Amino acid sequence: MILKNTVFIFGLCLLPIFSFSQIDVSWIQYEPNPAKPYGDLNPNAPEQVADFRPMIGQSECKSVSRNPDGSWQDTVDMLWQFKYIMNGTAVQDEVWRGNDLFAGSIRQYHADSAQWVVSYFSYPSVPYTPNVWHGNKKDNEIILTKPQKAPNGMNGSSTLTFYDINFYEFKWKGAWVSEDGTTEYPFWMIDCKKRE
Repeated sequence: MILKNTVFIFGLCLLPIFSFSQIDVSWIQYEPNPAKPYGDLNPNAPEQVADFRPMIGQSECKSVSRNPDGSWQDTVDMLWQFKYIMNGTAVQDEVWRGNDLFAGSIRQYHADSAQWVVSYFSYPSVPYTPNVWHGNKKDNEIILTKPQKAPNGMNGSSTLTFYDINFYEFKWKGAWVSEDGTTEYPFWMIDCKKRE
């Protein structure tokens, strides 16, 4: 009787292993995999997900940002990687910067509001709630904004712009822009060349 129960229990333990081998995995066919390490664009995703297609892969970049006093820091080497996630319906990027800053974003296109929704995460400063920018591609630039007051209390926005985009290189600028658009204060500039 004990042997019979042991065989039955052992069989139940193996059942899930054999059952999973029968699952249809076509629903993850656009995920990163050994043949396509950066995934692939899902043909059923909103067409705007292709806005980031030129950046998919790894790029070697030069990054420079401002000090609190307004002067520019030394240029830092950076690796920026973009890949498709969520079965090719969204884009994730990861940043490794030479001065121990690690960051990344999840970029989803919200069809109902016709705009990108971009959530930003970073280390060593770990936010309880990620910063979120919204925006669209206009001409050959991807412009993302979120409301942000200047240190003097003036209304404006944090504006992130991808520009000079092609399949070999792209540039990125972070700037504070006044509400009326007359004042722009760049705080971070990145120049990238595709590595793969």
